Parts: sequence; structure tokens; C-alpha cells
Amino acid sequence: MKKNATALTLAAARAVALLLGAITTAAALFVAGCGKSETDVSAAAGSSSPASGIPTSTYILPAPKPDGKTSVERALSTRRTQRQFQTKALTREQLSQLLWSAYGITAPPRFRTAPSAGGTYPLEIYVAVGTVKGIEPGLYKYSPREHKITRTINTDIRTDLTQAALDQKMINAAPVTLIFTAVFDRTTARYGERGVRYVWMEAGHSAQNVYLQATALHLGTCAIGAFEDKKLAALLQLPPKEAPLYLMPVGFVD
Repeated sequence: MKKNATALTLAAARAVALLLGAITTAAALFVAGCGKSETDVSAAAGSSSPASGIPTSTYILPAPKPDGKTSVERALSTRRTQRQFQTKALTREQLSQLLWSAYGITAPPRFRTAPSAGGTYPLEIYVAVGTVKGIEPGLYKYSPREHKITRTINTDIRTDLTQAALDQKMINAAPVTLIFTAVFDRTTARYGERGVRYVWMEAGHSAQNVYLQATALHLGTCAIGAFEDKKLAALLQLPPKEAPLYLMPVGFVD
């Protein structure tokens, strides 16, 4: 009888252990599945990030068009710096073309619209969105490889951006402002101090692309280099090794 009781006790213990193991496994799979879904939804719909609590939104931009109605020669001859903008909203397609012209991929995985010394690509492109159809206001970082923008600041920063740029009010009026920054180490690690010059040259290449693309889209822009470096870097929440170089408000002109 004692042997039978012991056997029954052991059998019951094994059954309980198996049951608990199955429940634990199922719970782990459920949590993992939920975690993946929440991440996907957060990226697509703009819900809050569990880690930081900061709302994040990612927008996949429309594919850029490599052919347009305006010739390069026409864009060059009609390009002008514009300092007065209408408040009219841009479209996603227009924003897509502007960002692609600045630093977009032309031949995967690396070739871009702007030349880069040694293919080091030190620039980062942000866009301060005020009014773009179908895109919430905020500061976004451009990802050339995926041709997407990801929101890093969840508010319209144009007023603060204007103040950091010595109160140049065209920034507040324009529906968007492209912001060029650079991680100089990417280039100087290969070329030493000479690389600093190469980074500034690259910013000029990229900015001229935006000028010509804006002209082709019947928009206007203005390259701005006058701003308070530390104030702008703090506003953009840049990491220590990333520095602001250029601002380019873009919009419709009269």
C-alpha cells in the first residue's frame, strides 16, 4: 500500500510539473507575440514607446520619381533664394522628393544623390514638419535606406527653431524646414583634419540638390547658416558628436 501511495504521489507530482511547464511556455509565447505586435503597432500608428514614454511615429514616404518635367538647365537658370513663404501645406510626395534629393539612395545599397568623400556619408537629415498633408507636426529623422522618417520630437518646433536661428521668421512661416547635421568622425577617421573640409563640401552638395529639387517642384527655399550652435543642438536633442550645419525652410512662394 505504501508503495502504491508513493507511486501515485510521484505520478501526481510529475503531472503537476508538466502542467506548470505547459502554462509557463504558453505564457512566454503569448507575451513574446504581444510584444512584437505592440512594437509593430507603435511604429505604424505612433503609440507611446514603453521604454521612454515618448510618442514615436514612422512614415514610409512615397517612392521618389527619378524623372520630372523640369530640366536641370531650367532649374539652374530659375533657382533663387526665397525668404517669404505661404502657409500652404506640402504633400507627402513633395516632402519625399525633397528628402530624396538631399541624401536619398540612387543605387542600393550606398550610392546617394550627393557625393561623399570615401563614401563615409557623415550627414544626417532631419525635417521639422509644421504642415504636411497626412503627417503629424514634429521633428523627424530621415532614413535614406528605407526612405522613411521617424519622429523624434512630438511637437511643432518651428517657433523654437526660429529663435535658435536668430529670429529668422521665414522658418516659422514655412511648412517644413530641412535640417542638416554631421557626425564629423565618420570622415575624419579616414582623412584626419582634412575630413572636416570634406564634410562641409558635402553639406553644400546636398543643399544645392534641395535648391534644384525645390525649384523643379515650384517651391522655394533658403539655405541658412546663421544660428546658435549650442541652442540648436539642444533643441534637436543631438548626441554629443553630432553638430548642426544648415537649415533650409521650404514652401510655396508668391
